Amino acid sequence: MTKQLVHMNVNGRRVEKAVEPRMLLVHFLREECQLTGAHIGCETSHCGACTVDLDGQSVKSCTHLAVQCEGSDVLTVEGLAQGAVLHAVQEGFYTQHGLQCGFCTPGMLMRAYRFLQENPNPTEEEVRAGMSGNLCRCTGYQNIVKAVLHAAAKLQQTEKVAA
Repeated sequence: MTKQLVHMNVNGRRVEKAVEPRMLLVHFLREECQLTGAHIGCETSHCGACTVDLDGQSVKSCTHLAVQCEGSDVLTVEGLAQGAVLHAVQEGFYTQHGLQCGFCTPGMLMRAYRFLQENPNPTEEEVRAGMSGNLCRCTGYQNIVKAVLHAAAKLQQTEKVAA
């Protein structure tokens, strides 16, 4: 199969790779970029373990071809922290015990990141609805909801300090 050259920005870094046209974005990130945070779960977009941010939207990277992302900006869980400083959603999951086995966590973090961009002051019900496309088989979701609300409060506090 003839490979196609793909260019995209991944976590702020320009990436250029020749890939087969049928390569999924999740495989591109894991195999070509060595970014293994996005997990391969169901490969049908039901579980959300592969969620990344693509051009400002949460997407399931198991349903996008890498060639469809030509010229796009992709943010993965590896790009959330600023050096040693955790992003507010990462801190929230850590302090509120929003994870157990960790398999769903990267997708949850990425969805929470985008959700809080879309709704910076959510209610508990809005968090549950906003995160509903990402499945967790371990936690029962209560601490995930707490983690997202914690992150929302931290982000609002950070904005007040910056203003």
